[in-house]
Amino acid sequence: MKFSIALALAGLALNAAAAQELGDGEAEYMNSCAVCHGPEGSGDGPLGDELVKRPADLTRLSKDNGGEFPYWRVFAVIDGRTMVPEHGDRDMPVWGRQFLPDDARKYGPNAGDIVTTERIHELAGYVQTLQQ
Repeated sequence: MKFSIALALAGLALNAAAAQELGDGEAEYMNSCAVCHGPEGSGDGPLGDELVKRPADLTRLSKDNGGEFPYWRVFAVIDGRTMVPEHGDRDMPVWGRQFLPDDARKYGPNAGDIVTTERIHELAGYVQTLQQ
């Protein structure tokens, strides 16, 4: 019990430090997502025409979900590590696996996973701000 509380507190401190270093969800989005989804999230990024399937218009997620932003679904799709392979091919990178090696190298294996998860939360939160 004491160990898990200490680990949680260490994770919170690390998240705050990493958040300052990593910037915000917008910077992460522009770095990792805009090339396909476009700077405004409408699916018109410069690589969009090169892909077999056009990137999703991220500005319509709330509208297409009855007016409610599907935060946890967006988080899961960005992360991608828990997606079920039987559900078909994935059209975008598994960002959880893309981010984790560098984060683990920089912050250590346990803390790296915390930082990766926080980066994905920041991205999902930013995508929520793109809703029309």
